[in-house]
Amino acid sequence: MATEHPSSALCAPASSRPYAKANPGYGKRSVPDQRPPCPDDFVLMPERERHIAGYVDRLPDGAAMDIKSLAKCLPPYGQMAVGSALRALGVAGHLRHVRCPAAVGDGQVRWVTRTYWSRTARDNEWWNIHLQAEGNPEPPTPFAIPAPSAPFTSGAVEAPVVPQQRTPEPASAPEAASPQGNSPAYLALAQLGRVDPRLALSAADCAVLEEPAAEWLARGVDTDYLVRSLAAGLPAAVDSPVGFVRRRLRDKIPPHLPTAPTPDAPVRRLMVECTQCGVPGRPEALPDGLCRPCRTTAPDTTPVPTAERDVTAYVGTLRELLRLP
Repeated sequence: MATEHPSSALCAPASSRPYAKANPGYGKRSVPDQRPPCPDDFVLMPERERHIAGYVDRLPDGAAMDIKSLAKCLPPYGQMAVGSALRALGVAGHLRHVRCPAAVGDGQVRWVTRTYWSRTARDNEWWNIHLQAEGNPEPPTPFAIPAPSAPFTSGAVEAPVVPQQRTPEPASAPEAASPQGNSPAYLALAQLGRVDPRLALSAADCAVLEEPAAEWLARGVDTDYLVRSLAAGLPAAVDSPVGFVRRRLRDKIPPHLPTAPTPDAPVRRLMVECTQCGVPGRPEALPDGLCRPCRTTAPDTTPVPTAERDVTAYVGTLRELLRLP
């Protein structure tokens, strides 16, 4: 649906607009598994947040994401407006400010601040899993160097050694199929109707959605997590359960879980910064990117009206004071 006042940030790409580049290791970082950009990505947000979100979304990775740099590149808004908009985007699930260690050479480690950006709004569970994977990346697979072949020698010709062929092992599935032949993904989809009648799916619907649901299980989550994520925060009415579940399977797919670190491997510590005040903390301790004091409602600072004073008596007192020597 088109808006009455389309944002100029959604019309012009960020590559044709000025932007500040952050120092190496800092700045914007896009998260994986995002859908392609479209004109109605942020259409439900207020005009200011929609304008700033459209500009940030088109910034390349490594661009400066601090409030001062964004305010310089967005003349209609000042630093306070940009800060409020970033806070709203963090609550909506589009960004997280993350403080993590980075090697700067000579064996030194410096804490750098990165802004992880997602065009698709993510919930707190998705951000916690993704930031956990960023803090403990999978170790690289060592490259196997083939053994050198034996040098050629004169003499009797030996029969070539035929390598013994191995039967390929079948790929291991996340979970074994049920005795009835239905996969765990199919059974999880069939269970949605019992968890909430608004998500009741037919057998044909479960068969259509079985493949995208199996992709969730292949990323390391179990069927309980799949069911909870699909049935959480439902609207009052769901007109098309199959369309609604298909949309959630696409938009809320979790990242790949990291492998368990070895006891000798160092564990990287990754801290999330509060979008409002910048206080660091663990990802699970800052839901919506906000610390506890910033999540609480600010006290009412509306001034209490004072009682009306007697203007005639007040003016008379001033006159008496003026007459004094």
